[in-house]
Amino acid sequence: MSTKNVDVVLVGGGIMSATLGIMLKQLQPDWSILAFERLSDVALESSNPWNNAGTGHAALAELNYMPEAPDGSLETSRAVNINEQFQVSRQFWSSLVSRGVLPEPGSFINPTPHMTFVRGEANVDYLRRRWELLKDEPLFAGIEFSDDPSVIYRWAPLLIRDREKNERIAATRVVGGTDVDFGSLTHQLFDHLVRNGAELKLETEVQKLKKQKDGSWDVSVRELVGTTPYTVNAKFVFVGAGGHALPLLQKSGIPEIKGFGGFPISGMFFRTDNQAVVSQHDAKVYGKAAVGAPPMSVPHLDTRVVDGQSSLLFGPYAGFSPKFLKTGSWLDLPASVRPHNLWPMLAVARDNIDLMKYLIGELLASKKKRLAALREFMPTADEKDWYLITAGQRVQVMKKDAKRGGVLQFGTEVITAADGSISGLLGASPGASTAVPIMIDLLKRCFPTRYPEWEKALSTMIPSFGTTLNSDRKRTKRELEATAEALQLTR
Repeated sequence: MSTKNVDVVLVGGGIMSATLGIMLKQLQPDWSILAFERLSDVALESSNPWNNAGTGHAALAELNYMPEAPDGSLETSRAVNINEQFQVSRQFWSSLVSRGVLPEPGSFINPTPHMTFVRGEANVDYLRRRWELLKDEPLFAGIEFSDDPSVIYRWAPLLIRDREKNERIAATRVVGGTDVDFGSLTHQLFDHLVRNGAELKLETEVQKLKKQKDGSWDVSVRELVGTTPYTVNAKFVFVGAGGHALPLLQKSGIPEIKGFGGFPISGMFFRTDNQAVVSQHDAKVYGKAAVGAPPMSVPHLDTRVVDGQSSLLFGPYAGFSPKFLKTGSWLDLPASVRPHNLWPMLAVARDNIDLMKYLIGELLASKKKRLAALREFMPTADEKDWYLITAGQRVQVMKKDAKRGGVLQFGTEVITAADGSISGLLGASPGASTAVPIMIDLLKRCFPTRYPEWEKALSTMIPSFGTTLNSDRKRTKRELEATAEALQLTR
């Protein structure tokens, strides 16, 4: 056994580790960084564009960020907050482009309108009321609403062609939406890190995390193509291993992970690369989730640009697998059960019968039923143009709750040790789109003595750092235009 000493260990080769690594390299270039990824390349799990259930989340079209309350009221704060976070990410990427860290913006981000499409009188009424509230928010300036099929046809003809003429429909559109290829972005960030002194070890699995008396961590790893395990000692460890973050944090023994569990949800998409179909649709179109469906299962007909090639995805069709990663183990879920999280997990099962029924229904759904769901969005969909692909695993957070015993949380959760020496990320959506503000919050929590020194540098990279854009209409317009120009998003 040999031991190597480094300042920072990043566990996992996804967008979260890449974002934190590039931030630390900009803020503290003298620190040594070592990243471990168990697969043969980075961005092969949740950050891969074909595994990622949604890209460019900015709450422009996703209805789950602005749900209707039991009394019928609507509230904009969460949608505005998600948009604020995405703008922080955009500003950071813009800065990296200007610094030459990211070479060609079009390789990872492209302009794509974001739309919402609903059917039925009640949903049309809801969407109209949502639009009436959002159109006065600076970050949502320019959002359009229509219940006129001829207008919606101009926006997205595949939604209207061959649809019943008497069906009540409505849509909103924001032209300034984006499509983000987080796989490409992750590769480019890691390429820069490696060129500037960081180390990346592929096909290397972190097996154990053990805290030392001096507050550092011994990280035990095994090369999957080798035979001799070894140990790395790190002053700080970030566990950005997707679904595998939960078991690794459990192995670390930090008390902050107690009471947390994970509920894995798998899924599939219909995909078409037929350019005769793809060329007729240029938008991310979100619908409304079915009753009992998790927010991450909101149906959407989605333009994707990967390696310069446009495709369409529709889904997701949710399912269940006990694996915490697409390439994980069938024992991941049962192996994660501990005495401290058993009751929260049972409480979640008790309170989410509708979700269980929904998942069972999805598992039993035939291809004909799945195609019918696509045709609710796109009536002219031809079975021969579409094929099913398997999406990445999403592990939703289950945690203790004083009133109910446990709750299922659809979002992200950062788990940080009291001394800030180790931190990890659990959960899913909005995930990658808000990676930058998530990592800024992590820096503040884990490096409280260093953080004040870094604030000036962060403010040069992120003009809205420490403030909110939505409170100033002129500033919002200026910053949105600036990032759109830097990222070459103007059409």
